[in-house]
Amino acid sequence: MTSPAERRRRGRAARERVSRSAHGRWIPAADRPDPIAVLERQAADRVVELLPIRYGRMADSAFAFLRGAAAVMAADLAAVPDTGLTVQLCGDAHLVNFGMYASPERALLFGLNDFDETYPGPFEWDVKRLAASVAVAARDNGNDEDQAHRAALTATQGYAAAMRRLAAMSELDVWYARIDTEDLLPLIGKAKRRKRVEAGMAHARRRTSLQAFGKLTEERDGTRRIINEPPLIQPLAKNELRSVGQIFSDYRATLSEDRRVLLDRFQFVDAARKVVGVGSVGTRCFILLLEGRDARDPLFLQLKEATASVLEEYLPAGGRADAEVTASHGGRRVVVGQHLMQAASDIFLGWTTGPAGRHYYGRQLRDMKGSVEVADMTTSGLRAYADLCGRALARAHARSGDRLAIAGYLGASDSFAEGIADFALRYTEQTAADHAALLAAIDDGVVTAERGI
Repeated sequence: MTSPAERRRRGRAARERVSRSAHGRWIPAADRPDPIAVLERQAADRVVELLPIRYGRMADSAFAFLRGAAAVMAADLAAVPDTGLTVQLCGDAHLVNFGMYASPERALLFGLNDFDETYPGPFEWDVKRLAASVAVAARDNGNDEDQAHRAALTATQGYAAAMRRLAAMSELDVWYARIDTEDLLPLIGKAKRRKRVEAGMAHARRRTSLQAFGKLTEERDGTRRIINEPPLIQPLAKNELRSVGQIFSDYRATLSEDRRVLLDRFQFVDAARKVVGVGSVGTRCFILLLEGRDARDPLFLQLKEATASVLEEYLPAGGRADAEVTASHGGRRVVVGQHLMQAASDIFLGWTTGPAGRHYYGRQLRDMKGSVEVADMTTSGLRAYADLCGRALARAHARSGDRLAIAGYLGASDSFAEGIADFALRYTEQTAADHAALLAAIDDGVVTAERGI
């Protein structure tokens, strides 16, 4: 067994591969792929009529563009040297992909809550995406360059501090570590901010299947049915319902026996197609309404298409014995990645293959999930949230990667954090340019966008 000292030395040795300060460099390559071409290539197998919604949402702001452009940033990150210190990456660790979610014991936890792009890779790729999202959000919110740099630095310092602390913990303690939202309240100094957090927590606790039942269903012919709200929610034809029924049956088979027993207590009522997210718009996504003991005991599930991670074409399998297997099935990749990175996961998390060989994963549509409105954050509020996200990301990485090697690489100084913050500020300029390119493509008719949907 490799000793802790040797693992730390391995991390320090990675500085020869790429120094900590070197992360601050960002000069786009002369042959950098056109960002619109990258997005169009990614959209080639998506539902064509939904793509204008995706582009419309990405056009709203530089931050909205960054949210939808994980594929663009993946290509940029792949063009520069990396540390070789592998973890299970989120692959899309921007600010809005952190938030509150429920544990099976109904505790309200905080951490990453989106894993569509998860894949093994160098730890700093997630850190760079988080820091860049912080800086872009700060600039969108009217902060100057210095404030944006400090916010990104805070996120990276939070990551480094948490990783150093996790490196000193036992394996089981790291695995059991979690961020409980109740533990955050005493740390929030200002009463106004504490009240805002408490309100957010209360809102998240209300986001359940019962709340979705009231919002997403209506009575038709004496039966509750999912509402028809095109183009965001649309009913399925009979042949599509049969296909979704088969996807659901196969998905059920991937759940553990106790979860299957629970799921079998519900009966299928209705299903519909739903548009979700920003970057995900155009992927096939279905919501299913099931009924338990009676009509007031609903369960909403989401079956979402799992396409290849945007990271896959740039990274090897990653060294884990099961990495190649999970990469071969997008749904299983998402499920395994989520279990690796989250302190606790949805009890109905499963995966399956649908018609035409498309991969899907399933989970509850709403299970006390909640996220913040980044655009409403004050300068100090954004920095506090950035620190929390950095710490949550470190905890997620420590579960799958060599935390001692990463801590060894980071060292005791702020060299890494300052380098990443410098990168974040430079990448903010790149994102602004790419966002402008999208607006120009819309104006020129290269792509079609529907705004405000």
